[in-house]
Amino acid sequence: MELTESSRNMLVETGKTLKGVERRLFMARTVRSFGIGGQRMAERELGWSRVTVRKAMHELESGVRCKDAYCLRGRKRSEEHLPRLLDDIRDLADGQSQTDPTFRSRRLYVRWTAARVRALLISQKGHDDKNLPSVRTIARKLNMLGYRLRRVAKCKPKKRYARPTRSSGIWPSSTRKPTDRITCYVFRWMPRPP
Repeated sequence: MELTESSRNMLVETGKTLKGVERRLFMARTVRSFGIGGQRMAERELGWSRVTVRKAMHELESGVRCKDAYCLRGRKRSEEHLPRLLDDIRDLADGQSQTDPTFRSRRLYVRWTAARVRALLISQKGHDDKNLPSVRTIARKLNMLGYRLRRVAKCKPKKRYARPTRSSGIWPSSTRKPTDRITCYVFRWMPRPP
């Protein structure tokens, strides 16, 4: 069977306008009308994939509709777009890590936020601002590498005066009620303990 230019264009345009199951059923009916060798002819003349045509023929003959797995497709991870990203983050964090100031644990601290790590990746490691992932994604990558965000209270200074006693003369009338002290927090990352 020979296809004219107008019928070829009509079949290709109709195939482009349909989506999913309807498109595959149209393809299967068209290939069936071509007869023997119709799959090869559709591949050669119309540019249709033979895998899709086989799937369409199976759907037409069995009556079972195959579900498209759109949910299984998705965005690629940022490591696939930027293969050096994790190594660069690890280099930055390991170069600036310090031990616990109280020496009570073997954890290492880095006094950076995810925004600071992103800025350092741009300035020191030469990454491009528009291709680099967002701050939230970099925070997730830091967590994935074993660095954890922790809120740490700053040390409170020791009082240099003694507590007032009953004999000091300022007991109970002139003593002020202790005010709630606002604790400042600093974000630090710690690797997981071994």
